[in-house]
Amino acid sequence: MSMEVDKNRKKQPVSLAGLLDEDRPQPHSLETERAVLAAMLREPESCGTSAIEYLGNEDVFYSHVHREIFRTITTILADSGKVDLITVVHALNKKDVLEEVGGEIFLAELYSSIATTANFENWCGILKEHHILRGMINVCSESLRKCYEKDIEIAGLVDQIESDIYNVRNSNVKSDIVSIRESIRGVFENIQDILAKKVEVGLDSGYPDLNKLIVGLKPGEMFVLAARPSIGKTTFALNLIRNIALRGNSMRGVLFFSLEMTAEQIVRKLLCMEAEVSESSFYDGSFKEKDMSKLTRAVSFYRNANIFIDPTAGLTVPEMRAKARRLKTQHNIEMICIDYLQLMKAGMKVDGRQQEVAEISSGVKKLAKDLDVPVVVLAQLNREVEKTAGGSSRPKLSNLRESGAIEQDADIVAFLHRNRDEAKDMTREAMIAGLETELIIEKNRNGQTGIVYLSFHPHLGQFHSRSRYSDEDNPERE
Repeated sequence: MSMEVDKNRKKQPVSLAGLLDEDRPQPHSLETERAVLAAMLREPESCGTSAIEYLGNEDVFYSHVHREIFRTITTILADSGKVDLITVVHALNKKDVLEEVGGEIFLAELYSSIATTANFENWCGILKEHHILRGMINVCSESLRKCYEKDIEIAGLVDQIESDIYNVRNSNVKSDIVSIRESIRGVFENIQDILAKKVEVGLDSGYPDLNKLIVGLKPGEMFVLAARPSIGKTTFALNLIRNIALRGNSMRGVLFFSLEMTAEQIVRKLLCMEAEVSESSFYDGSFKEKDMSKLTRAVSFYRNANIFIDPTAGLTVPEMRAKARRLKTQHNIEMICIDYLQLMKAGMKVDGRQQEVAEISSGVKKLAKDLDVPVVVLAQLNREVEKTAGGSSRPKLSNLRESGAIEQDADIVAFLHRNRDEAKDMTREAMIAGLETELIIEKNRNGQTGIVYLSFHPHLGQFHSRSRYSDEDNPERE
């Protein structure tokens, strides 16, 4: 009989009402809350100001009575800085809440409830821990409720839950004020390490002239690479990925969101780029037997690469964040590339395409900051750039298609530019020699602007630097 009961119990669903019982007390310690308030009353200049800095606001307290007392003390400290038992009683009485918090007797008992303030920081730490636990309970409870709602957007819901959990976790991060005397030695040593090339400021792009302007692809930055169709922005992005992922023995992790091409197409382009074999040779009969050994070496070269490709079409911002966070945790990716921004979706209801692109752009920037990695995002230019002076006209920031928010959010905006009309009339020999291409750094929030001169070899899918350092530019090959 008992075994039958156990079987039935296993089949019963967990009661959501039981999990979300609002009458069930959440983690707290009233004794600790009273100790913190007592310390603030007894030593307002030290404990009072420290509590404001460390605890933030009254939400850290579980008891509404303690929240009111804390709010009153902090108000007095902000107004006059003169806090004692009498001024607090007067302020509470003036707000007509003195009896509600327990009256003068309660406050006198509160004042005398501790013998010393030596453990004040530990008490504050306990309050913060309980506050975080209550925050997690509230987030999880609200998430459970939303999961049972009808017509929910799954991707948006998952992203919101992840963001809420991140916010709760980060609420315990204390930002201390640092004296320059304490930090100047460490900063100076870091400068020395940078000058001695012991530390890397940003990821080496593989192009010396570009590195000179932007000082590498830096963590937390959004790098927008824009061009008109068929200029080669996807190919240039793949060159960056190859240079960063496989430079020397570093084997850095790179995540590539390809909204326009399949994973097979991307891998094929990378292999042909490395083997210096024209992709068209597979189809026009020009593939030579010796090229097979080149492809084989290219396969060996990429076999252990930490390059991850997501070919999801119509990718939404919430989906991108979830996938990137997972890859960052599992494989410590150090760069993200998105091809391309205008093919993404915001994942939420917005008024018009321009607003949607603005949401996408801000989402990409937030991802770069949250994961502390550079995010290279490709973007299309509008047709105005060609109406001005034909194929030779250089693009401007105003030519970014659909939204000025891209320009606002980006740390770096680069335009890939060449004269497409001239390329149409070039001989095969001239094409092999390379098409003159400009990478125009039009915006650089933390550095210089300028032009990087490149040679584009379409048949090989390669961009080479035209600087005098080009011989030292390519990543080492095994």
